[in-house]
Amino acid sequence: MSTMNKELIIASSDSEVEIALVEDKQLVELHKEKKNHQHIVGDAYLGRVKKIMPGLNAVFVDVAHEKDAFLHYLDLGPQYSSVNKYMRQAMNGDPNALTLKNFKIEPNIEKAGKVSNVLKSGQFILVQIAKEPISTKGPKVTSDISFAGHYLVLVPFSNRISISQKIKGVEERNRLRRLIQSIRPENFGVIVRTNAEGRSVAELDSDLRTLMDSWQTMTLNLKKATFPQKLVSELNKTSVLLRDVLTDDFNNIYVDNVDMYNEVKNYIKSIVPEKVDIVKYYKLNTPIFEQFGIQKQIRSSFGRVVSIRSGVYLVIEHTEALHVIDVNSGNHIKAGEGQEDTALQVNLESAVEIARQ
Repeated sequence: MSTMNKELIIASSDSEVEIALVEDKQLVELHKEKKNHQHIVGDAYLGRVKKIMPGLNAVFVDVAHEKDAFLHYLDLGPQYSSVNKYMRQAMNGDPNALTLKNFKIEPNIEKAGKVSNVLKSGQFILVQIAKEPISTKGPKVTSDISFAGHYLVLVPFSNRISISQKIKGVEERNRLRRLIQSIRPENFGVIVRTNAEGRSVAELDSDLRTLMDSWQTMTLNLKKATFPQKLVSELNKTSVLLRDVLTDDFNNIYVDNVDMYNEVKNYIKSIVPEKVDIVKYYKLNTPIFEQFGIQKQIRSSFGRVVSIRSGVYLVIEHTEALHVIDVNSGNHIKAGEGQEDTALQVNLESAVEIARQ
């Protein structure tokens, strides 16, 4: 059991949410999300192929964003023929699309195929956001559809069960495999995440049902979809982060906004009810990031020069092709230490900070 003190600090304003992941008071991750943000990773859309780019072996897809989404042939996924067949059945209101019970999985598409042999300009396509839009680029999308939960990932058009490599015990791996085999719907594969270790059948079944609800929402929305349309929405970034980083060794989650506090509390209650008391509402007048020393760390972390406590400092330069990091010993000289010892100490401290950066 880890003794590290892990905390999540959430600052919520009218326009955005900032989420800081802190380990032993050190800022490890910082996430920002605009409140009205569309096109979040995991959102599924009914899109339309706008332009085929044979030279890139890719297409641009209209998903109701100012910039068209980019879809490479390899991101169609091997099961694209099945995805396309399912989409058409769902749009026609075929009830079998809801469960895939009598669905015949199509053969995989060619690994080294050409996008122009599979897609035509103007056709509908079912896609999921794989990478959010950034600066001048639109989102990156995939047709390799999957839904991630706290313990499991649901993979349609497959009957495989994969278990996280981080779960080492042979008995536990076998227990999880048997459990999932007994609750898994036909034609849905499942990836068992590390968090599932030691969890009961009821907890895993509840997670699987939530993921199947997302699938069924998408299917029902396809029936009445008018292009382009969001079919099913990923959780907001706060919940996604909680889902992905929340482990048993979290100590506290502090939130400075009452609506967000209730949202986070309800989410924790739904996935790990025994941890609901770690969510705390922050009421002080001092901004939450100031109070927890995060603002100061942001200022010192994201500049060109990054100082480390012992006087060592890094100079980080961003170029188009790479990042250059220069390690400087500064005034880190201790009496009686030789040059090699000093260099080793400086490099050890820098390695930790560089990994954090």
